[in-house]
Amino acid sequence: MKRMGVFAFLGCVLLVLVSGVLAFSDGMILPDHPERGWLTVSYHRVEVSIHDGLVTTRVDQEFRNDRSELIEGRYVFPLPEGAVVSDFSMWVDGEKLEAKILPADEARAIYEDYVRRVRDPALLEYIGRDTLSARVFPIPPDGRRRIVLSYTQVLTADNGLYRYRYPLDTERFSARPLENVTIDVDLRTSGATQAIYSPTHKITVVRQDDLRATVHYAEEDVLPTRDFVLYYSVHPDELGMTLFTYRQAGEDGFFMLVFSPRVAQSPSAVVAKDLVLVLDRSGSMFGEKIAQAKEALTFVLRHLNPEDRFAVVAFSDLPTAQSTRLQPVSSSAVSDAIAWVNRLEADGGTNIDGALSTALALFDERARPRFLVFLTDGEATVGETDPLTITQDTATANAAGARIFCFGVGYGVNTFLLDRIAAENHGTSVYVEPGENLERALSGFYQKIASPVLTSPSLAISGVDIDDLYPRTLPDLFRGSQLLVLGRFREAGEARITLSGTVEDRVVSMDYVRTFPRLALSDEFLPRVWAGRKIAALLDQIRLYGESEELVDAVIRLSTRYGIITPYTSFLVEEEGLSPREMADALSQAAAAPASGQKAVAGATSVRTLAEEEAIPPEEEAVRIVGERTFFLKDGVWTESSYDGEETIDVAAFGPGYFELLSRFPEVAPILALGEDVLFALDSLYVHVGAQGAETLPEEIARLAG
Repeated sequence: MKRMGVFAFLGCVLLVLVSGVLAFSDGMILPDHPERGWLTVSYHRVEVSIHDGLVTTRVDQEFRNDRSELIEGRYVFPLPEGAVVSDFSMWVDGEKLEAKILPADEARAIYEDYVRRVRDPALLEYIGRDTLSARVFPIPPDGRRRIVLSYTQVLTADNGLYRYRYPLDTERFSARPLENVTIDVDLRTSGATQAIYSPTHKITVVRQDDLRATVHYAEEDVLPTRDFVLYYSVHPDELGMTLFTYRQAGEDGFFMLVFSPRVAQSPSAVVAKDLVLVLDRSGSMFGEKIAQAKEALTFVLRHLNPEDRFAVVAFSDLPTAQSTRLQPVSSSAVSDAIAWVNRLEADGGTNIDGALSTALALFDERARPRFLVFLTDGEATVGETDPLTITQDTATANAAGARIFCFGVGYGVNTFLLDRIAAENHGTSVYVEPGENLERALSGFYQKIASPVLTSPSLAISGVDIDDLYPRTLPDLFRGSQLLVLGRFREAGEARITLSGTVEDRVVSMDYVRTFPRLALSDEFLPRVWAGRKIAALLDQIRLYGESEELVDAVIRLSTRYGIITPYTSFLVEEEGLSPREMADALSQAAAAPASGQKAVAGATSVRTLAEEEAIPPEEEAVRIVGERTFFLKDGVWTESSYDGEETIDVAAFGPGYFELLSRFPEVAPILALGEDVLFALDSLYVHVGAQGAETLPEEIARLAG
């Protein structure tokens, strides 16, 4: 009952926090009379053109008055640093409105005045920026105002790496979700583009060639909580390497390596492979599942590379191979295989052990990458049924060292079995839930692994002490993909980074020299991405090999520090009287997911997503990230994760001391923007800003400012 009360209270707090100033997208309309209600945004579209480091951003927004009264106010758009506005268009009754650029100090006065009047600190996020401002004439009920603006900026490369940021953080201003938001980037470079990466949003990247690519992001009915950030690097190498680092003074740093092959590679750069497709045709596959599986296998067979070899195995009670050996790709061989697949019917039981042994026996000693794609919708019911024995039999049968990729269809699969087989044979597992399109999932997956560039990669770093690398075993690198490696580093200095691997039967090595800095604060996303990978590795060990106190405690520490919610850390909104360890013990039974069923598939999928996701793990409702700091909403207070009951210095929100604190320490503005009640670290002190506290700035804080 206590827990339900806490969640209900938190829900009320969140509703209060997000019901303040309305703004959808970076541009917002501040009503003169907030009590009359707020505007809605019909859409928010951003078009970005990047040519080398010159960027033009075009923003198109439509505001709608859903209230019964006129609404007027001021449109403001806090500009990115160094941006120059080239166009602003808002037309009312045939008259174009005029806009002006306010320097940061004038804009600050507007934001602070609004915070004082509305008693909502959300706008403090934008203090310190120049701002475009325009007066908005009254908008009648059901009326609309469309605003279009363009600005240009120049990006500076750092070792060939460019960083573009579009301010999209609007959650604190939104009374309701944004109906539609899109960002489209047209990227053109004079040199070969390598890494294209967003740590903040899921993007779709289409590369036309080495010099041009498009990036697309779109969502509907969403409350954006972070700015959109896009990185791209330009390197002349056939296999480019980009280094990201984050390090605070006096602490160990974080790093990420992104290895990206060029798009326009010579045909010899794509490695020929051996592929065995294994299809479950047991009775449970009857109907739509077997039909989609056939279409998916047909797609794969038609998209084999000319130098590949392949085989197809189907199984129910017994496995059956379409051919007794791997076949070279030819039009007749592919046609025969497709015809054989189309004649398959769903019937019988599920002999997983026999199917894998038969399929693995088809690989020979020829030196080339070997992939086995295994598709099933159920648990083993025929032959060997013990998951541990099947896993051991598979390891014994896989003398050729094939990568095994498992596709689980529906909720009847044994996720522990498929995950262990994939993990112990250098592959991955993918789960297709009921209602999802199996053909699309499998064909999309195959497109990613169709063209190997480097197999069995290994990484060596000398000159800098590094630790905690993820993934532990590097996956193969494919054309059109990127290989991300995350870790920690201790000392600063110049390092030699060597990536080795196999191309056909040759071992190749590529060397890169990069500097790991003593201080690096711009890539603040890195700690959470690294923590997400490490937590996923720990959860995988727990799921597949059993729970231990050491593993659970490690998950708790990381989750608390970096704000990544796991089955063991819902205590972050904790029940009164229970310590984190006690709460974790109480939750461990629920955290240990079953082997099969909907919860099992959801658990396996969530861990795999966390392990492979390139973007920052999403924030939960009661978690907010400010830079590298993590805040939890506890008893209505946004509390920094490092706080452990120390004495606080209390400052009254919206009083003279509150704004003096902001003036002396402008870096705390994004923290104060979290809400009216915030507890955070300031140098050696913990400051609590809330309803109770000093009206003037306490001496302890003033002394910090010097």
